Amino acid sequence: MTNDTANTNATELATDLTIAWLANPNTRSPADEVPAFLRKMHETVSALLGGGATSTAETETPAEYVAAVTARKSLASRDHIISMIDGKPYKTLRRHLATHGLTPEEYRARYNLKADYPMVAESYSESRRAMAKRIGLGRKPGQSPKAAQVAKPEAAKNSRKGNSVAAAKAAAQAHLSGSAA
Repeated sequence: MTNDTANTNATELATDLTIAWLANPNTRSPADEVPAFLRKMHETVSALLGGGATSTAETETPAEYVAAVTARKSLASRDHIISMIDGKPYKTLRRHLATHGLTPEEYRARYNLKADYPMVAESYSESRRAMAKRIGLGRKPGQSPKAAQVAKPEAAKNSRKGNSVAAAKAAAQAHLSGSAA
């Protein structure tokens, strides 16, 4: 299909659509709005047919997003993270980002943030961690909370034994080599 034929078809289609729209008794408009409607209809039909690209399609570029706050200010408080989208504080950004159709990776890329930029406020994360420990998450199956606490001091004792064993080995080496320690 040549550009001339496409343009003619677009004009005919736009005219037919405008006539049908004006014939509908539910769409009443003054006569001075009809030429503007016809122009808009022609642009739309031309864009759909692929011929005669509109000026909006030619100038369409990826949107530059301006952050509502700086990255430093968004992390200034331990109690919340300020969203760069709307400048409001949130304890966690995941649900907020989902309402805007973003993933954390897309959010970080949009505002040029580092990969380790947090999505959860520090104090909220700490309170969730404490609650998880309190109810016993993170333990091995069959291990009671008291056994987990007892295992930690035993591990510390073993590490002290390891130091004394190393010291004993060094003393034995020194003795066997003939040097006085």
